[in-house]
Amino acid sequence: MESDLSQCSNAVLRQAMRRLGQLYDEALAPSGLRATQHALLSTIDALGAPTMGLLAERLVMDLSGLGHTLKPLARDGLIARLPDTRDRRARRVTLTELGRTKLAETTRLWRGAQDRFESVFGTERAADLRAVLRLLVSQEFHDAFAAGIPLTGQAG
Repeated sequence: MESDLSQCSNAVLRQAMRRLGQLYDEALAPSGLRATQHALLSTIDALGAPTMGLLAERLVMDLSGLGHTLKPLARDGLIARLPDTRDRRARRVTLTELGRTKLAETTRLWRGAQDRFESVFGTERAADLRAVLRLLVSQEFHDAFAAGIPLTGQAG
């Protein structure tokens, strides 16, 4: 018996992610970066000079996937991966000057896409959506899902 994918939360969420990703990628296209790359630069900037481990954790990625995703940014001189001064085994990721300039450019383009999203979707609905999505990426949800225990008292 075939399953109805329209009832699969994972399938519908992935479709929504792909569609929204396409819209944001189109908005950021003049910069030469994709929305995912803008998010990486923005997260690195917000965290300062995060370790690879912290960056992977914040982005909900595994280290090998993060390393693969960072390669083009490093190749293009937007980021640098440097040894941690306290633990030489750890690597820190920083924006270069070129990376800061590119982040400023992509932030202007991203802001336009973000404003259009909120205008079309609605500011309150967009805030509610982000709250629900933050819950889905939380450790609390992960633990509850793994244990099969319903979350109680959650907004959204």
